[in-house]
Amino acid sequence: MNTANLSRTETRRRSRHISNVAYRVELDLRSAADAQRDSFGTRTTITFDASTEATWLDFIGPEVLSVTIDGTPVPVDHDGSRIQLVGLGRHNTVVVDALGRYSRSGEGLHRFVDPVDDEVYLYTQYEPADARRVFANFEQPDIKAPFTFQVTAPERWEVLSNRSGNRSGQTVTFEPTLPISTYITAVAAGPYHRAESTWSRGTLTVPLAALCRSSLAEYFDPEDIFEITKQGLDFYHDKFGLPYPFGKYDQIFVPEYNLGAMENPGLVTFTESYVFRSAATEAQYEQRANTILHEMAHMWFGDLVTMEWWDDLWLKESFADFMGAFVSAHATRFTDAWVSFANRRKAWAYLQDQLPTTHPIVADIPDLEAAKLNFDGITYAKGASVLKQLAAYVGEDAFFEASRRYFAEFAYGNTTLADLLIHASAASGRNLDDWAAAWLQTTGVSTLSCTGSAIEQTDPRPHRLAIGLYDEDSEGNLVRVHRREIDISAASTPIELPSAALTLLNDDDLTYAKMRFDASSLATIESSLDRVADPLARGLIWSALWNSTRDADLDPTTYVEIASKFAGSETKVGVASAVVANVQYAIDHYLDDPDTASQTWISTCWSQLETSDPGSDGQIVWLRAVAAASQASDARAGQIERLVDGTLPIEGLELDPEQRWMLIRSLSALGHTSRASLDAELHNDKTASGLNSHRAAVAAQPTAEAKARAWSDLTESTELSNDAVDATVTGLRAGGRRDLLAQYDDLYFDAIAELWSTRSIEIARRLVVGLFPQQESTDAADAWLSAHEWAPAALRRLVIEQRDHLARALRVRRAFGQPG
Repeated sequence: MNTANLSRTETRRRSRHISNVAYRVELDLRSAADAQRDSFGTRTTITFDASTEATWLDFIGPEVLSVTIDGTPVPVDHDGSRIQLVGLGRHNTVVVDALGRYSRSGEGLHRFVDPVDDEVYLYTQYEPADARRVFANFEQPDIKAPFTFQVTAPERWEVLSNRSGNRSGQTVTFEPTLPISTYITAVAAGPYHRAESTWSRGTLTVPLAALCRSSLAEYFDPEDIFEITKQGLDFYHDKFGLPYPFGKYDQIFVPEYNLGAMENPGLVTFTESYVFRSAATEAQYEQRANTILHEMAHMWFGDLVTMEWWDDLWLKESFADFMGAFVSAHATRFTDAWVSFANRRKAWAYLQDQLPTTHPIVADIPDLEAAKLNFDGITYAKGASVLKQLAAYVGEDAFFEASRRYFAEFAYGNTTLADLLIHASAASGRNLDDWAAAWLQTTGVSTLSCTGSAIEQTDPRPHRLAIGLYDEDSEGNLVRVHRREIDISAASTPIELPSAALTLLNDDDLTYAKMRFDASSLATIESSLDRVADPLARGLIWSALWNSTRDADLDPTTYVEIASKFAGSETKVGVASAVVANVQYAIDHYLDDPDTASQTWISTCWSQLETSDPGSDGQIVWLRAVAAASQASDARAGQIERLVDGTLPIEGLELDPEQRWMLIRSLSALGHTSRASLDAELHNDKTASGLNSHRAAVAAQPTAEAKARAWSDLTESTELSNDAVDATVTGLRAGGRRDLLAQYDDLYFDAIAELWSTRSIEIARRLVVGLFPQQESTDAADAWLSAHEWAPAALRRLVIEQRDHLARALRVRRAFGQPG
């Protein structure tokens, strides 16, 4: 039995016997700068009451040195993930001395060495259950406790945790936390660059800090981060009726991070990709703001009130995802944040919800492996979409009143779906049981269409739906001339609508559903999409076109043609970026003979790059599009070479290091650059980003030797960090060279079970997904699944999902006469 994979059943049993828990955690990180030392000292003192004589603590580390119960040493019984405790009394004090291991996978206590200055940086990441890689604990969200951290580290380092601390020499002792779950405790240490501010409201003052690596300080913009942070704190303070409860509010941007961010109270961690070393668009700033506000929502939805088990992960993630967009639109400069939500977040949800592994928003999560993979488009984006519909259904005032009542009753406690529904029903005056059954406890996405006399929907559900009719105004723009908001629930709902050039179902994006256009509306879109004035309406149209393409309802060549005609005039840069990415995916996966479409698209990208306003967001988007489109075609290779060497100037475009690497990787995939040239480029950019860009470019080279080296690095070595794995996979797959990669198909299916059992789940997931072969049939995947019914459910889920993506691509090809 894999005792590291905790089950819901056994943790519920443990929580019935354990109460009144408190922790003191002492970490000795003085060895962190010594590359020869892979472990650190960790001592945990836990006091708790027990109604059983025996239980266990969770700990994953190289060695447990000693265990004492009430001052008496007891034999160490540690199987690698659990420490057995026997002979417990009513009141207990357990002390565990152990060694933890520094991580390179972003799980537990991650150690990073900055190649710029050889400085060492540490940070923790625990969700859902990796605190046990740092200290012994009861690793489950429903055993909340106060934590006192004491960290010994080099004296010149910043040392941070959830609370403020007092330093004495090399040791920092932090104030006890409020009762929180293990997975949101946090520690960071290293010579981080720090900026400070404060936020105040009435008698409450919250110290703010923003931190990043010292070598990134020149790119850091804490003023914008603080502005969004203060706007968010203002909004939540007013709407939630309960002041921010966790003292300080530090936000730290860390290297090699697996997530966008993590809501540790008092010490929120973010990927340092939000420190924009390269030219960034307004859409990237909007995404960062959304993430800041998403994590801030967790201070209430998740940290203050926490789900009992991972089945109800949506109680925090769906709410935070919804609030990120809502607060962006209502309290920051990003007033059209719902446009990005419709195209970026909901696209993720629609994709996930059509996989055979889809699950209800309130999911059945029997164990931790299932929980790890449940941080997906259903839990986040579909849940947020459904909450947006709920807010429209019951009204925003009732929605926030329900939130305030929920926080007031369950502060510092744990909840389930039923607890939330009681307050939502009371605040709105509506019985929400049927709504919850239809939206939270089912799977799948409805498709809406209008026949002229009825609204039709597949997979019927109740929707609050707005229908918009668009016609030309006096200036030739397509504007909404009629709007009707209705509730539908049946497969067919009769309706009479005036005629219009364009009928847009789900106008204003009130519900969660795909749309299909009638023939007249589609003709209007194909001729006049750029004349639709409202950015949200355009975004919904682009989303519907892409869903139709994925569903083999719209010819992918038609999608490419529409994008080639209109993507350049899309003023919402986030929408333009999504369209550009979708076109490239369609060319790479949905066209068996993509040459004509590819050449058309490359010409479009290059033309847009040359004609975009100098220094504009559009210029950034189209440069990225050129790099992506050119990996499998050398039509513009000569011009890209001249861009890189500076002999082809384009006004407003001065390549920064990351843009150079992006273009160089494309040239490398085409065989237009040498290893020596790549090494010379690295010599000029010996940053962490540069090292991984170099790794990707080397793996991209179209030679058997380069692919073999990359395959070996990924599957035979355990030396690569999480980001290095990503870079190597990206390079290996650059250009889609099946002539070079087909030889690894059988090796992939032979290797993945062992990779899953021997690598951390984070690294294994990247390998299983990233290396899945793009074959001409699903036979090999089907054979593996048939022969591996015994494989862990989480591994099977990943293979099933990749197999389904392949099957969809093959269906689209067949639907439009493409071979395959």
